[in-house]
Amino acid sequence: MLTPYFSWKYSHRRHHSNVGSLEHDESFVPKKKSSLNSVARLLNNPPGRLFRLTILCTIGWLLYICFNVSGRKYEKFANHFYPKSPIYNDRERFQILLTDIGLLVTSYGLYKLALAQGFAWLVTIYFAPLVIVYGLLVVITWLHHTHRSLPHYDSTEWNWLRGALATMDRDYGALNTVLHHVTDTHVAHHLFVTIPHYHTLEATKAIKPFLGDYYQFDDTPIIKAMWREATECFFVEADEGEDKSKGVYWFNNKM
Repeated sequence: MLTPYFSWKYSHRRHHSNVGSLEHDESFVPKKKSSLNSVARLLNNPPGRLFRLTILCTIGWLLYICFNVSGRKYEKFANHFYPKSPIYNDRERFQILLTDIGLLVTSYGLYKLALAQGFAWLVTIYFAPLVIVYGLLVVITWLHHTHRSLPHYDSTEWNWLRGALATMDRDYGALNTVLHHVTDTHVAHHLFVTIPHYHTLEATKAIKPFLGDYYQFDDTPIIKAMWREATECFFVEADEGEDKSKGVYWFNNKM
């Protein structure tokens, strides 16, 4: 996948440790309404949504690992390739370097393969499927963490269990089985991070009665869900209910 192995391993671990936190989660961190600039506001319309979804499905993964787009806000530039990136601590930096070396070796191998078989052949056999995988990866994870019923929390309200329960299982039809049920067992994946994929379906069936209303599932057809979440989940703002919890934030799109 040309994915930085150790780099993603460590950032994904931090995502699991801080899921749902507006300050410390590592991926798909929504913007607060107050932080939106004029350019972002121009994207809150049908053409803007189509543009955002197109970017998400094509180069969204590359934007994240290269430029930390949609990731946690750091004071310094952060990406998944720089060993001194603020994403990582000192004990992890050597492994980030090893990851970079591995990617360079793999890239050189692909280059030699292109010379032998032709660039068009390599695009057809390798890069075209890779773009599809990148698109699936981003769409699946985005929809797991984006829905009007999923809260986000600041440091005054967040705890690990709240964040782990602020995730959404989805129904991808036949793809659920093809993709080893990463699509419809994500809640269990966050609650039991060490569970192997071949037990997550069993675990999900077991936790549903226990969690009750705290278990989140949406069977909306995926294309429809993508457009709906792109429309309704443009930013987050603080809870405005009768029992206001200032540290709890909900998705909205009303400017």
